[in-house]
Amino acid sequence: MQFFIGLLLAATAVQAHYTFPRLVVNGKPAEDKDWSATRMTKNAQSKQGVENPTSADIRCYTSQTASNVATVPAGSTVHYISTQQINHPGPTQYYLAKVPAGSSAKTWDGSGTLWFKIGTTMPYWDSNRQMVWPAQNTYTTANATIPASTPSGEYLLRVEQIALHMAMQPNRAQFYIACSQIQVTGGGGGSPGPLVALPGAYSSNDPGILVNLGAIQPEQYKPPGPAVWRG
Repeated sequence: MQFFIGLLLAATAVQAHYTFPRLVVNGKPAEDKDWSATRMTKNAQSKQGVENPTSADIRCYTSQTASNVATVPAGSTVHYISTQQINHPGPTQYYLAKVPAGSSAKTWDGSGTLWFKIGTTMPYWDSNRQMVWPAQNTYTTANATIPASTPSGEYLLRVEQIALHMAMQPNRAQFYIACSQIQVTGGGGGSPGPLVALPGAYSSNDPGILVNLGAIQPEQYKPPGPAVWRG
């Protein structure tokens, strides 16, 4: 009996977690199959999130790079398909990093102080006075917009959903991450920033990572990382 209870608990834990294997641009799939322009993550099977925000896995959690580069016009809205319902409370954030000259989106590892944030979400009270986030309990991440003034070129696009249901304890927030290889077209002459490195942008005791959601109001939540660049 204990064996079967253990199996049930394990299955339930996996179902509560998720990966983001496919990018959607302006409401249309940018990939014809999972992990074709989005880099496969180490949790593709386990669905477990990253818990140490200072580890190298916080960047893209990559197990292998993808074979394609998706075209994303500047000014587009983007989101990701989730393998399971995104049922844990917490923000969805998006970052871009421009691929350095001489490198390729298909191979560049994303190292260096080149990442800038283009989107984040904030909580609100639902009709039951429960604190929730946009797109919570759905099978897609919340939308973000590629700023119209983003310079054209190859980038890594990174999404993270930070599950905060256990975040009142250090290193118990869970980061669900994906990075896609993209080509931004029709861009502008903006100067994205502030630029940060991943890892480096977060610490384990940031107020948006170590937080008791039951003790704050929605407007008091402080998303981790730099300010959003809107172009």
